[in-house]
Amino acid sequence: MQFILVSTTLMVLLTIGTGIFMIYKNVEGNRKTLKKILRTNLYVFLPILVAAIITLVPGAINAETTGPAAPSGLGFLAAALSTGLATVGAGYAVAVVGSSALGAVSEDSSILGKTLIFVGLAEGIAIYGLIVSILILGRL
Repeated sequence: MQFILVSTTLMVLLTIGTGIFMIYKNVEGNRKTLKKILRTNLYVFLPILVAAIITLVPGAINAETTGPAAPSGLGFLAAALSTGLATVGAGYAVAVVGSSALGAVSEDSSILGKTLIFVGLAEGIAIYGLIVSILILGRL
């Protein structure tokens, strides 16, 4: 567990240090090297971060649950993920549909009502995630 914390901290400091070094060195023309270094840091940092979450979160979540009928901390995590991921998906959908709707309305202003329906449908994804989250919390 300490290895994961130390390696995650090391990768964060390495990423920040690389960025500061590149800014200090003023590497404007050598963007290819900067992208390569940041890509390498990202490919190393994300697996370590996932391992840290898998290792540390279940112990922290289940720390306060006591008794035979205590709800599982992973149930709360599932409820949070269903709402969070549905909201991220809805945000992406509204961005794509909204920009397309804006382009369509700029060409023909008579279709404004039709395009608002599509934006509303994209926003409904977040409501579905919230409903699933409420159902999960009801089962705990």
